[in-house]
Amino acid sequence: QVLLEESGGGMVQAGDSVRLSCAASGYTIGIYSMGYFRQAPGKEREIVAGTTSGGQTYYSDSVKGRFTISRDNDKFTIFLQMNSLKPEDTAVYYCAVSNRWPLTKSSAASWGQGTQVTVSS
Repeated sequence: QVLLEESGGGMVQAGDSVRLSCAASGYTIGIYSMGYFRQAPGKEREIVAGTTSGGQTYYSDSVKGRFTISRDNDKFTIFLQMNSLKPEDTAVYYCAVSNRWPLTKSSAASWGQGTQVTVSS
């Protein structure tokens, strides 16, 4: 079993930056990809960004150029630097891990508890 501990998030204004982090523990040997999804009220959970142990990355079109995902492989920890935040980025952000790539909702094996990011205009 993999446990994911998330930190970061909060309430910010449009244009501000926020950094999220997610640390995996437990049975981490099978982890290949790690990433973040988000879910806004009334909407489906969607992939935001993902990365593999080999350095591949993926960003959704809505965050490309504003968000950067990075990974510390030794510590099974990822970071999501979110810049130029917009009100439409408001959501609960969930960390997830998988032994596959690309990282999708169906391939995710473990989920974090979620952290709220609220962006006011």
